[in-house]
Amino acid sequence: MNDGHTIDKRRVRAAFERAAAGYDYAAILQREVCERMLSRLEYIKFTPDVILDAGSGTGYGTRKLVMRYPAARMLAIDIASAMHVQARPPVSWWQHVFARKTQTGYVAGDIEQMPVKDSCAGLVWSNLTLQWCNDLKQTFSEVHRVLQTGGLFMFSTFGPDTLKELRQAFGKIDGYIHVNRFIDMHDVGDILVHCGFATPVMDMEYITLTYDDPISVMRDLKAIGAHNATEGRRRGLTGKTAWQAALSLYETLRTEGKLPATFEVVYGHAWKPESRKSVLTPETRRQLGLT
Repeated sequence: MNDGHTIDKRRVRAAFERAAAGYDYAAILQREVCERMLSRLEYIKFTPDVILDAGSGTGYGTRKLVMRYPAARMLAIDIASAMHVQARPPVSWWQHVFARKTQTGYVAGDIEQMPVKDSCAGLVWSNLTLQWCNDLKQTFSEVHRVLQTGGLFMFSTFGPDTLKELRQAFGKIDGYIHVNRFIDMHDVGDILVHCGFATPVMDMEYITLTYDDPISVMRDLKAIGAHNATEGRRRGLTGKTAWQAALSLYETLRTEGKLPATFEVVYGHAWKPESRKSVLTPETRRQLGLT
């Protein structure tokens, strides 16, 4: 992908490094979506031995998964090392001496190229991370690689209607990209199948947050590191006239005294099936002239 929608990963990493310390205070949506993902596990009879939390952030989902699967080993991967600093609980020297070996490991890495071995996880969990990927086929292929046969991939991401109000307001003031691009739920499902996953299940819902003013919207997005990281973004500051025009357009969307910020949340899960390669008996191989 080389168009203006390409995500600048260095900018993403830097944004989340800066946001790490105050992330939990603002990440209300991320926690809510995580809880809704966890509730979906109630209907899946599956107990993984190793769980990989891809895009683990400050560890909210990691800790919840540890509580649900106390016998499982956890591996938390995030592109920003500062997120791991916030995720790791403070441990005194004597706890290091007497406590049992930790069941959670922390690795800095990108979900599009994870620094872990093949077939290492029974469950790959990813909450609101896929929207930061440039190549979803590459990402799903990576997840397929690290999953054990029979393993489960469970994720959430954002769909195309996410931040539609900001897109509408800023899209009319210039030719720059002001909001990241998000992939349609049906396309996500098709890519899962293309990458070898079986029986994908997809669903979607809208979650709308409301704010008193546009600055509060921007402040929250900044606090969770959700900057516009596309290559087609404006490199300098938006001019005062254009900024005021965008805010005026946004104000026309005010409902019952509040400004809406809509998020289209896409949920999905799929399984890594047994290899489709058939196993030939010695007799069949002889008949086919293969021996």
